[in-house]
Amino acid sequence: MSSIRFALNHMCAPSLSLEAFFSAAKSLGIDSVEIRNDLAGNAIIDGTPAAAVKALAAQYGLTIISINALQRFNAWNEVRAQEAAELIDYARDCGAKALVLVPANDGSGREPEVRRQNLQTALTALKPMLDEAGIIGLVEPLGFEICSLSSKTEAAAAIKSLSAQSTFRLVHDTFHHHLAGETATFPELTGLVHISGVSDPTVSVSDMRDPHRVLVDASDRLDNAGQIRALLSAGYAGPFSFEPFAADVHALKEPVDALRQSMAYLSAQV
Repeated sequence: MSSIRFALNHMCAPSLSLEAFFSAAKSLGIDSVEIRNDLAGNAIIDGTPAAAVKALAAQYGLTIISINALQRFNAWNEVRAQEAAELIDYARDCGAKALVLVPANDGSGREPEVRRQNLQTALTALKPMLDEAGIIGLVEPLGFEICSLSSKTEAAAAIKSLSAQSTFRLVHDTFHHHLAGETATFPELTGLVHISGVSDPTVSVSDMRDPHRVLVDASDRLDNAGQIRALLSAGYAGPFSFEPFAADVHALKEPVDALRQSMAYLSAQV
């Protein structure tokens, strides 16, 4: 079985500047990173030019595997089209390989026919924009009950119906996969895996939310190790990117040490 190719999402340590984040990745022997457009006081949201991000990544020998994310991508309208155009241009100019596409998660657009039509509309509109820029669209279903797209099976079907497998890939998020209760995985269509664990023994699965998401260790309730083994054995060879949202992870004084421990734990499981 292949070894795990780890990556880092800036959500691992959102208080770090972009350069400090890149330096942390390098110190861990990681060469792939995800940058975000939702971190106040940090690139991208602080106005850092894409060219500066590209130069910094080159300085540290890093590949920017994605910008995370175009939110509510499947609630397509003129505002979303403008947001998409700006993020796709930024991704192209900073050297990012992909743009993560996150569905509406507010209870809207959940009816089956509406859900499918909204997804089809958004993918159809995004395809030529992404293709022209040479950027992959990473569709990330969310396992929350209120989400307008929680099924990877449904996302895969929409991508295949448009013959758009060269433009779009799926994100397999270990947290959302567990919450969705979906057994199907699509290793051949998966472009990125997000990894985070839940260690709190008291929270029910239906009540799990982003603040419960920590670095994976032996107390993980989501079977990250099993999910990773299954994906590797099925042929997935892409990155596994740490994406913890818990405040206590973000408050760590030594995030690199904590990440190194989680990497060692997961590597020993596969």
